[in-house]
Amino acid sequence: MKYIVGIDEVGRGPIAGPVAVGIFVYGSDFNEYELEDVRDSKKHTELQRNKIYEYLCEKRKNGDVNFKIAMTEPSRIDKDGIVVAIQAALCEALRELDIHTKFARLLLDGGLRAPPEFEHQETIIKGDEKERAISFASIVAKVERDALMKKLGEEYPKYGFEEHKGYGTKRHFKAIRKYGLLPFHRKTFIHL
Repeated sequence: MKYIVGIDEVGRGPIAGPVAVGIFVYGSDFNEYELEDVRDSKKHTELQRNKIYEYLCEKRKNGDVNFKIAMTEPSRIDKDGIVVAIQAALCEALRELDIHTKFARLLLDGGLRAPPEFEHQETIIKGDEKERAISFASIVAKVERDALMKKLGEEYPKYGFEEHKGYGTKRHFKAIRKYGLLPFHRKTFIHL
């Protein structure tokens, strides 16, 4: 195969913010083992993730890799459900990267599937722990989604988005009860 493509999603479980799908692409000349001990984004500290992200951004500037993060808004999640929202983001990112269906080997985490025209695809349970391409996709998606949630934290400091990133913590539910729902809350995920 000419390209390896790792695909993962982050933000499936929060009650606020988008779900993000990361797609990470590299060719046969990229040394995926240049970084030591890369694994699922949740198993790295925020500092470690940010360092890996910066490294990958440099590699992208040099043309060694490419990646895209597509996010689906909470209103779409509420309207169509999380599975459809994730699939929509996945298809959008693939389209924008313009990956040739015959020359790419797609490695997808968990229950993800690419459109059927991608002939060489494999869904791998716990793929973010087993395949570096999926780990990289997970990391870039998490860093970009977390950055968005931090911006929301600055705009709405009473909710603490910079801390919980939209997950349903006690502080988050307390803020919702006190100040109400915001447009980027997933209303179908919230049971007060």
